[in-house]
Amino acid sequence: MWALFIWVSLLLITITHWVYSWRNPKCRGKLPPGSMGFPLLGETIQFFKPNPTSDIPPFIKQRVKKHGPIFKTNLVGRPVIVSADPDLSYFVFQQEGRCFQSWYPDTFTNIFGKKNVGSLHGFMYKYLKSMVLTLFGYDGLKKMLPQVEMTANKRLELWSNQESVELKDATASMIFDLTAKKLISHDPDKSSENLRANFVAFIQGLISFPFNIPGTAYHKCLKGRENAMKMLRNMLQERRKKPRKNPSDFFDYVIEEIQKEGTILTEEIALDLMFVLLFASFETTSLALTLAIKFLSDDPEVLKRLTEEHETILRNREDAESGLTWEEYKSMTYTFQFINETARLANIVPAIFRKALIDIKYKDYIIPAGWAVMVCPPAVHLNPEKYEDPLVFNPSRWEESNSNNASKHFMAFGGGMRFCVGTDFTKLQMAVFLHSLVTKYRWEEIKGGNILRTPGLQFPNGYHVKLHKKIA
Repeated sequence: MWALFIWVSLLLITITHWVYSWRNPKCRGKLPPGSMGFPLLGETIQFFKPNPTSDIPPFIKQRVKKHGPIFKTNLVGRPVIVSADPDLSYFVFQQEGRCFQSWYPDTFTNIFGKKNVGSLHGFMYKYLKSMVLTLFGYDGLKKMLPQVEMTANKRLELWSNQESVELKDATASMIFDLTAKKLISHDPDKSSENLRANFVAFIQGLISFPFNIPGTAYHKCLKGRENAMKMLRNMLQERRKKPRKNPSDFFDYVIEEIQKEGTILTEEIALDLMFVLLFASFETTSLALTLAIKFLSDDPEVLKRLTEEHETILRNREDAESGLTWEEYKSMTYTFQFINETARLANIVPAIFRKALIDIKYKDYIIPAGWAVMVCPPAVHLNPEKYEDPLVFNPSRWEESNSNNASKHFMAFGGGMRFCVGTDFTKLQMAVFLHSLVTKYRWEEIKGGNILRTPGLQFPNGYHVKLHKKIA
């Protein structure tokens, strides 16, 4: 009996010590305030709760109010310092490779691949970035402009003959087909397999609790990735067996790199890169475009000013039917302000993760080595101290801003050395699509839909519009 009592007592002491250690992690200094939540789970469940508003996620907002803009928590078993502070967030981005490095939870790397570009560092990351810029850099985008405009015109013409169109899905299909053609020469009309369908299955479970059990959204997400990767792998192997004489897409360039003597590029890295590029290019841009059109529908004054800018471009041409030129594209001042304001309110990527490489002292706090740091762009973008009436859509607030770069107060496309390489491609697609839309069509809302925000992405669901051609 005494032995049992001793064992139970020891067990209770051990559990109590473990719980205390969990909630009070050791540190060579003062940690930010906050709670580590329940053992093992931390505050993961609270973090994944959907946000039905357009404001800062409640998980962040409540803790900022209680603890301040820098606080500690635990997500999926990992200690995390959350930054809603623009100065700390900017510091984290600028110290990439010295004090911090890119890091994401294991659930993220399982979804996007262990060799995805977001998980690679140093020379390998810079090498892949330079590869991507061969397609999405300045020269590549200039060559792509006519094709982007032609694609937008064709899809808008198609949609105008339909009773209504669900914008999120329609724009995602348009952008995916364009990007897949540039990356891998994929033609959905000639392929026996539906590559995009696998990405859709992947996306539907992307923001879900990480239980890999058949029937769960997370399991469907992993299966969608598995099927998409199988298709990409088969395409790559087939292309390697039958190389084309005249390289014409990104796949050809990747194959050339893989076959070079002493190359550091592996097939696994190349396929993970393709997967991320396809996902990032169409999903994020289609979300932004859908929200942009919703904003235009809700604000006639903004629509009027945007339309005037694009109709002025047409009036200044010798031939109004000729395609957009690069100079015309670069002249779209108000359009770029509009795109920035859309990105600010969309907060499509509301959490960016890094990992501390060393103990870092910031103000009165220590960020311990090995801890994750979560930068929260919505808290920066919706800060009333920087943005007057932060929830109001107002493109004119960007008139005096340098809208081309990341800053302490604007990080919709990341920051530092990992500033999104696809930013200019996204802006090109949005600007060209808006040009074709506002100069040739008017539209009416058929179904307003709803916007459900989660810690990963926001989903404008069921936003239907009816397009009508303008009468010349």
